[in-house]
Amino acid sequence: MIINRVLFLLMLLASPLALATSDQDPWEGFNRAIFAFNDRLDRFIVRPAAVAYGKVTPTAVDQSVTRVFSNAGEPMVVINDLAQLKWKQALSDTARFIINTTVGFFGIFDVATPLGLTKHSEDFGQTLGYWGVGSGPYIILPFLGPKTLRSLTGDIVDQGVGIDSDRVITQSDERLGLFGLRLVDLRSDLIPSEGFISGERYTFIRSAYLQRRQYLVNDGIVFDDFDDDFDDEFYDDFDDEF
Repeated sequence: MIINRVLFLLMLLASPLALATSDQDPWEGFNRAIFAFNDRLDRFIVRPAAVAYGKVTPTAVDQSVTRVFSNAGEPMVVINDLAQLKWKQALSDTARFIINTTVGFFGIFDVATPLGLTKHSEDFGQTLGYWGVGSGPYIILPFLGPKTLRSLTGDIVDQGVGIDSDRVITQSDERLGLFGLRLVDLRSDLIPSEGFISGERYTFIRSAYLQRRQYLVNDGIVFDDFDDDFDDEFYDDFDDEF
């Protein structure tokens, strides 16, 4: 908790300098080195585990696991709805969380969507963007992958104040197991999207990430000022974790 607060303060202190740059990837050399490390880690460990998980896990079970993790994050979605003055959406997302947690057995079943309560994606990084904070430089972190300074700050705040399944469990080994399951489930869901990647992998993923974040911050509006164009289907599969 103390580490999260220190990192958050560092992000706030660094933001004026970082937001002043017009270059979205000023640390490209560092980013490429970390990207290569993450890519090797994914290629030899994470992706094989995700492939094996996908083969042995029935589709219905896999979807239920994904929904449970998604449902656990709904309270933070509601908080960020309110922080962005999206009152109707906050009511809808609150109702969605209550229904899926109770009738849907903690999100195992998605009962809310057929009732017209669609899922939204809101985080504190988007809240900062809503109030005019610039995205800041693009950065790739070990294990965590691509971020911007704004989205990283948002992640720290969300993790610091959020309540989800990880924080409810107190045993470190159980938390580690839950984190591993979440990671493998997420990576397994992203495998079908790999076919959309073309050209240089680093450049593609950077552009995809920046466009995805812009899409979320602007509630579906994307401006044509990035390197590449992408099919809308890619955004559907490009998880919010990126």
